Amino acid sequence: MKILIKGGHVVDPKNNIDGFMDVLVENDRIKKVGKDISVKADREINAKGKIVCPGLIDIHVHLRQPGFEYKETIETGLRAAVKGGFTGVCPMPNTNPIADSRSDMEFLIGEAKRLSLVKVWPVGAVTMGQEGKELTEFGELKKGGAAALSDDGRPITDSKVLKRALEYAKKFDLVIMVHCQDEGLFCHGCMNEGFVSTKLGLPGIPVEAESVEVARDIQLADLTGGRLHFCHISSKKSLDLIRAAKVSGSRVTAETCPHYFHLTDESVLNYNTNAKMNPPLRTQSDVDAIKKSLKDGTLDVISTDHAPHSENEKDSEFDKAPFGIIGLETALPLSMKLVEEKVISWTELVRKMSLHPAEVLKIDRGHLSEEAVADITVIDPSAEWVVEKEKLESKSKNSPFLGWKMKGRATDVLCDGRIVMENGNIV
Repeated sequence: MKILIKGGHVVDPKNNIDGFMDVLVENDRIKKVGKDISVKADREINAKGKIVCPGLIDIHVHLRQPGFEYKETIETGLRAAVKGGFTGVCPMPNTNPIADSRSDMEFLIGEAKRLSLVKVWPVGAVTMGQEGKELTEFGELKKGGAAALSDDGRPITDSKVLKRALEYAKKFDLVIMVHCQDEGLFCHGCMNEGFVSTKLGLPGIPVEAESVEVARDIQLADLTGGRLHFCHISSKKSLDLIRAAKVSGSRVTAETCPHYFHLTDESVLNYNTNAKMNPPLRTQSDVDAIKKSLKDGTLDVISTDHAPHSENEKDSEFDKAPFGIIGLETALPLSMKLVEEKVISWTELVRKMSLHPAEVLKIDRGHLSEEAVADITVIDPSAEWVVEKEKLESKSKNSPFLGWKMKGRATDVLCDGRIVMENGNIV
């Protein structure tokens, strides 16, 4: 089958493409990217006025299945991913049971294949049961399809365990994705420690709860030579450490999420539990630092940390409500705002939401090279829409952006050359 994507603004950082071109797809491969491609196609997608780029990849999501299907299922999570313009996602292992075996990886991949929506690249647990003690069988996890390893949701507090994990992961060229949280400093906090937490009388989480662990983990990465990726970075202090580490040659990469460059801890002022996440929303100076770090390359990836929770769970006292928000369906327009504000270019946005995630995972995606797998996202940058609870594909609706007017959204998505969304409708 031949699909011709016609007249779009093609953005492909790996191949230095940034201009108006056509893209020809044949079966599951990209056959040609060029001007005025003339060929008889089975399907034609009119991309005039739209951005055409490699399929977006979310390196950090929580699909909740197995064990928490009342929050999200693989199907509802992948439908949300399609609507958000993603062609692949990396589900974290903090399910029930914990995804710490080869069969767990095979289950996730098998379900994704059965649903025929978008790709799943599972993240296996670093330690058995995510208890931070005994390492999992990294080799078996990789054979089962694990693209990375993480105990996300829980920090690896024992430095010796993380050191051994980084050394072991090197043998299989797997990246360790770390949740930086000093448990002693975290101390049952529920929001950023500062003026707002004092005003609300809520226990705070200082930025040092993140940055102290970042400093330790950088040194362990340097000691072992292992690949280490920092999840959901939220603070200026952490970013300063990561920037210095990169300058000195450390093998570290880092991500942030749209809520950290759009919201501050003032979003919690009305005890809004949909603004409760971990790490917490910080101050305006942290927001500014995140934007600067996206611009200068300190932050490699924009992820969502999509973390669904039921309405019943979130509808409780702030200190008792669970951490986390959904983000798959709002990440693209929120990130496009960075382009509008001239923080980054379209090329840099695609780099951080497609090419760099693929490079962190070491998978051959994130580009539109000839004979590459045809994972493609088509974006209408002028589309205006409102985030409405009833129209979200995610099973849970815990978003601080409900009611926000958004500009920009994906209209068409191809995964492995299959059209999985057309004109904004999931096929």
